[in-house]
Amino acid sequence: MTTPTLHVMHADSFRARLLGLLALPRLKPGEALAIKPCASVHTCFMRYAIDVLYLDRDGLVLKVVPALAPWRFSACLGARTTLELAAGEAERLRLRPGSRIDPN
Repeated sequence: MTTPTLHVMHADSFRARLLGLLALPRLKPGEALAIKPCASVHTCFMRYAIDVLYLDRDGLVLKVVPALAPWRFSACLGARTTLELAAGEAERLRLRPGSRIDPN
């Protein structure tokens, strides 16, 4: 079985973390936005749902929030990186708590 690959964009400056996906075109399958450091997200002003994965310092998936709708908030205690994907991507890629991801 082959390991799926993601094209990961990084939001690691204050401005990039603040704007997140609002400053980017809609994510396509196989794309993700890594926000670091980040343990909570919101989807205010967004027009579509996203999948949100919370990762610890070692890239272990702590929590998966599928299809987080617009105008919602989500958080995960202990998360270091948040990975945002198009809605449905976590399931398609079989990403679950306990999966390991290298967001670099």
